Amino acid sequence: MRLSRWLADRWVMIVALLVLGYLALPILVVAGLSFNRPSSRLSYDFNEFTVDNWRQPCATSDMCDAVVRSVQIGFIATVVATVLGTLMAFALVRHRFRGRSGINVLIFLPMATPELVMGTSLLALFVSAGVPQGFWTIVIAHVMFCVSFVVVTVKARLAGMDRRLEEAAMDLYASEWQTFRRITLPLVLPGIVAAALLAFSLSFDDFIITNFNAGTTVTFPMYVWGAAQRGIPPQVNVIGTAMFAIALLLVGLSSLRGRRSRRANLLASAAPVAQARRQS
Repeated sequence: MRLSRWLADRWVMIVALLVLGYLALPILVVAGLSFNRPSSRLSYDFNEFTVDNWRQPCATSDMCDAVVRSVQIGFIATVVATVLGTLMAFALVRHRFRGRSGINVLIFLPMATPELVMGTSLLALFVSAGVPQGFWTIVIAHVMFCVSFVVVTVKARLAGMDRRLEEAAMDLYASEWQTFRRITLPLVLPGIVAAALLAFSLSFDDFIITNFNAGTTVTFPMYVWGAAQRGIPPQVNVIGTAMFAIALLLVGLSSLRGRRSRRANLLASAAPVAQARRQS
């Protein structure tokens, strides 16, 4: 009876832990294989523990070139998509204009369209326009589908923001620029950062759309796909583990910063109450 009652009280937590473990299992396998010395190029069994893969992550020079190229593409696409997507989100949430509903539908189209269709459509567009395929066609393609994710993420943050805070700042004779810089931007910034991280992850990880519009340019996913035919080097697992660790670190720092900010606000709001009690 005690066991059944304990399970009944905690079955949701148990299921959540099992799902999280299922999602984390591939990541743990990749992290473990990053310390593996395979017996052959086509072997993925754990053979021998080694740290040489981490000491020499660029043992395969072509792979590191592909990683740098993917980071460059992801950075440019993230900056452009974040700026455009944030401006579009503010326009759609804060203003009413003709065609607003239609624009909302168009924003969801890149997310709902299969990547195969989007990749072939962009290829046909670039070929008909006479645009040579390469680095910049990949950037244009990545910006196109990353903008939608940025708009949706920032819109969700704006929709949950209390407009009365901005109105209070304006009532206290703050200018529009001061209100935006001191009130609006700090409140929206977590959503913008989350959207930028999501955009970079999507850009860095994309293969299908990139493969159609890359020309002779090789990104990291394309390198992994080509290397799979002749044996993936173990340094690929090092890159994957390092990218996951960096993302986890950024999320942890953002969460810690938000917790400290909430604690500081709570202490600041409780200080007048404590002072009033002391005076009474």
